[in-house]
Amino acid sequence: MEFQPYPFEKLQALIKDIPQKQGRISLTIGEPQFQTPKNICNALKESVDLLNKYPKTAGEDYLKQAMLNFIKHRFDLDLDSTMLIPTFGTREVLFNFPQFYLFDKCSPTIAHPNPFYQIYEGASIVARAKTIYMNLTPQNNFTPSLSKEQMQECDLVILNSPNNPTGATMPIDSLKQWVNYSLEYDFLLLNDECYSEIYTDKKPASILQASILVGNTDFKNILALNSISKRSSAPGLRSGFIAGDSRVLKDYAQYRTYIGCASPLPLQKAASIAWSDEAHTKHSRQEYAKNLKLAQEILCKKIPNLPIPKDTFYVWLPVENDLGFTRNLLLKENILVLPGSFLSRVDAQGQNPGRNFVRLALVYEESVIKDALLRIAKWI
Repeated sequence: MEFQPYPFEKLQALIKDIPQKQGRISLTIGEPQFQTPKNICNALKESVDLLNKYPKTAGEDYLKQAMLNFIKHRFDLDLDSTMLIPTFGTREVLFNFPQFYLFDKCSPTIAHPNPFYQIYEGASIVARAKTIYMNLTPQNNFTPSLSKEQMQECDLVILNSPNNPTGATMPIDSLKQWVNYSLEYDFLLLNDECYSEIYTDKKPASILQASILVGNTDFKNILALNSISKRSSAPGLRSGFIAGDSRVLKDYAQYRTYIGCASPLPLQKAASIAWSDEAHTKHSRQEYAKNLKLAQEILCKKIPNLPIPKDTFYVWLPVENDLGFTRNLLLKENILVLPGSFLSRVDAQGQNPGRNFVRLALVYEESVIKDALLRIAKWI
């Protein structure tokens, strides 16, 4: 197996000759810089005596119920308990689920967006799968698509809406069309929805809602992933879920008993509080909305047609040369961003849709982001 270095490893190689100065602002990683709410932290502290017990791979009932309640409250969906598995975040699922699902497939094929979260690629490599890139470009409004022939070939299609890194969100009608495609061409459709709770006004739709709307009430071929990492400023809790097609999840649950991803009980206690509490998410959403508004006000003066997302906390900024811009911005302004070419791959036509973009993660408080954006705007 041959894995590419992670984007942040490539970034460190790019800037290794630039001395680190005090006061650097790093907008490279999607890690919320707000404090994890106190009620979540307190639940963790109060549960440390549970460390002397083995956690169940399937997760505790109270955590699973909190997740099911979240889905009911947020998406107005009543899921049976067989339709959801608590997971140790979603990164591990994105890596091991394709291995599980594609194991018995002859010449498996995965399709996923390009640019993308690099775990999709790693899973494809380990599964010995062919990858079809769905390029996200300004010309297609950063919308993934496949031809009829490609859909006939696919075993697994991964969507990511709201999207990292472009910030684009697919409307419910597009999600419904994807559900119909998954049924017509019989491929498994998985939507990575980890940014669904970072929105400015209209709530992003889930692929599970789309499935219900087209009459696929048992979620055949449909799965959704979600996490509290962004929602609750708690990436360290490693709490997520996979939900949807119970026939697929039944066998996947058995597979999971072998991979050692059970969440420690204190983390499950804290995570159940996070999934159950909606009040704390309003504050972080308001902060991210302020940051996106600043991006609109500051960056669009230089690039009038720049699409500023209403969901996620990323800005996908076009530049003349993503590698040169990144180095120059660090040298001149002590601000670090992530080159888009590190988040994408060259496709069969020789195109790299991430080239000459940089990703800005607007994850700090408003004053820090305003300062950073004003300084970035000087170099656009």
